[in-house]
Amino acid sequence: MYDLIEFIVKSLVDNKEEVSIEEVQEGKITIFNVTVAQSDMGQLIGKQGKMAEAIRTVVKAMDSRKYIRIKFNAK
Repeated sequence: MYDLIEFIVKSLVDNKEEVSIEEVQEGKITIFNVTVAQSDMGQLIGKQGKMAEAIRTVVKAMDSRKYIRIKFNAK
């Protein structure tokens, strides 16, 4: 799952070296904290959050049995 998120995010942003992804387990929920450069935040979220929602949909489709959340942050 980590590799999929990393591939998608790095494909969308300009500053690939500033992408960091942290995986946190809270009970049954897996949270991925994605941090990118401030200038790339708009590209990652997209208009009206459609890109961010599409990323979440693709990741959840990979394994629907797990509870997964993705949070996007800027440096």
